[in-house]
Amino acid sequence: YKRQVSTQSTGSFSIKHNINSMASSFKFQGKKIVAIGRNYAAHAKELSNAVPTSPFFFIKPSSSVIFEGQAIEIPRGVDCHHEVELGVLIGKTGKDISREKAYDYVRGYVLALDMTARNLQNEAKTKGLPWSQAKGYDTFCPLSNKYLPKDSIKNPDNLVLALSVNGIEKQRGNTQDMIFKIPDLLAHISAIMTLEEGDLILTGTPEGVSSVSPGEEIKASLSEGNQVLLNISFKAIERPKVNKL
Repeated sequence: YKRQVSTQSTGSFSIKHNINSMASSFKFQGKKIVAIGRNYAAHAKELSNAVPTSPFFFIKPSSSVIFEGQAIEIPRGVDCHHEVELGVLIGKTGKDISREKAYDYVRGYVLALDMTARNLQNEAKTKGLPWSQAKGYDTFCPLSNKYLPKDSIKNPDNLVLALSVNGIEKQRGNTQDMIFKIPDLLAHISAIMTLEEGDLILTGTPEGVSSVSPGEEIKASLSEGNQVLLNISFKAIERPKVNKL
């Protein structure tokens, strides 16, 4: 028996539908990654940050995206932290999206890591500067090779995120603890900038973030009840030296 596969092109990323699985492979080709900060109260508190009263976000470049089989490259001198997150794929372009219509603009969900140069972020925060360098290094947005179509998830507000480093669990949280839910995020972001088909929203990370060093392996999963929906595995290496001409 050979599994049947059908292919569909969406314009923003190509999808292969596995008939025997609700997860579908994709290649990210969105224009931007919008990452939500401090969307879990416990995570905000573990880093001694105030819990926000409205959503705030930063942008990660599309060049930071990698998939399984590629390595997370940690630059020398960087204290690199893992942050496991639910990613929301935008299915059609919209602006000023209402909360009530928000899910009409969602194509599906991915499992993501928002890798962060914590020492550089802390320095930027102290100086009142943006976080672009701390969040934007190449390889600092690892994604699952597959995405979950929107209709395959009964309740995106009740999914379990878990992450381990070298087999030791570091993070475990539930999306029900997000301060701002997906409709809140889409409404807030799209009131500021147009969300385009293929864009990705990272919805925040639960508590438990910690350092990752070259040579270590990160494994993460997204579950609904007792069923694992997505899992990823990435090795960390030292960022290779670049010979400058």
